[in-house]
Amino acid sequence: MNTATHSKPLLETKGLKKYFKIRKNVNLHAVDGIDLELYPGETLGVVGESGCGKSTLGRTIIKLLEPTGGSILFNGKDITNYSVNQMRPLRREMQIIFQDPYSSIDPRKSVIEIISEYSFIHKMYSSKAQTFSKAVEMMELVGLAKRYANSYPHELDGGRRQRIGIARALSLNPKFIVCDEPVSALDVSVQAQNLNLLMDLQDNFSLAYIFITHDLSVVKHISDIIMVMYLGKCVETAPSDELFINPLHPYTQALLAAIPKPDITMRNKEFQLIEGEVTSPINMKPGCRFASRCPHVMDICSQEDPEFLEAAPGHRVACFLVNDK
Repeated sequence: MNTATHSKPLLETKGLKKYFKIRKNVNLHAVDGIDLELYPGETLGVVGESGCGKSTLGRTIIKLLEPTGGSILFNGKDITNYSVNQMRPLRREMQIIFQDPYSSIDPRKSVIEIISEYSFIHKMYSSKAQTFSKAVEMMELVGLAKRYANSYPHELDGGRRQRIGIARALSLNPKFIVCDEPVSALDVSVQAQNLNLLMDLQDNFSLAYIFITHDLSVVKHISDIIMVMYLGKCVETAPSDELFINPLHPYTQALLAAIPKPDITMRNKEFQLIEGEVTSPINMKPGCRFASRCPHVMDICSQEDPEFLEAAPGHRVACFLVNDK
């Protein structure tokens, strides 16, 4: 985890939106007005339930999906409307580690061919031998033994497959990586190894991460700042330690209360369940999106959108309970 301060953000989004058209005049609001800043060497953790828009946010930021509205700034340049050709050189600087280590790599290619794939596309090196040599260096960097160079993905376990994805993303020397639930499909012991690997790589290369996960225990371990999303909106953001000590939004409080605790004295304690129906993300109406499930709901919650305001230094929340209107 990098705590260095920088004067200029590497990545910035302003009011970023991504809607999916269902039919005429009917849209699914996957990402709806996200503002964020990410500095070199920093990790922004993005958490929330499945379907809240975390992965869509990551893919929209690196323009695998075209944004519906708002803006994306990378290194101070507005890349929101960049074409595919304009984005090509930027692909060297921004990469993604996909969630599924089984489907995100080509089963017909050997390990060294998969890791070299991006280098060949971007013509990073003058010869095939040099490209493969760099791929072997990447294997060593992420803890993959050379003997696996000519192996195929089906011959390896999930942890090693995910390291192939990490090595491939690093092969272009990026500045920024979207980590889309990169450890969720792995055993707990392998999760810890890969998390420590990502943190070591960040320290060595001053990488900036957006780390997407539904596991709050994982996100606390790796993140400097945590953003909590609910139905496409950011409901709370704060430094990692601050969020766990002082969660302000009822949704964040419920997520933290649901974390299993390895304490035998709490074995009979009931978990705090989030009750109520999830609001439809299609053609959203004004009002807090968590209102239908919130135990503290007020009349105003179903009438107006709460503003996203600073409740304490570096700690912002969108909730009428905290931000008196």
